[in-house]
Amino acid sequence: MLIPYQQIDPTTLMSLIEHYVLREGTDYGDSEVSTEQKVAQVKSQLQSGEALIVFSELHESVNIVSKAQFHAMQSEDYQSEPIY
Repeated sequence: MLIPYQQIDPTTLMSLIEHYVLREGTDYGDSEVSTEQKVAQVKSQLQSGEALIVFSELHESVNIVSKAQFHAMQSEDYQSEPIY
């Protein structure tokens, strides 16, 4: 389920973004980028629609994903459903 970033309390949203950018494995390339810059980039991506906030009822978790990742997840879910 998609959660519009505008519906999340600003403090909670900042915590969610900070957790996302501090998570191990988040790659921003060869150059050093400060946490503040990463947070600003993710916030900008949410505002432009390039990134989305997704709640998984199955895993009871919230994640930030790219729009392309979200569409890929939707295709996988659709393809994995049995056809009767």
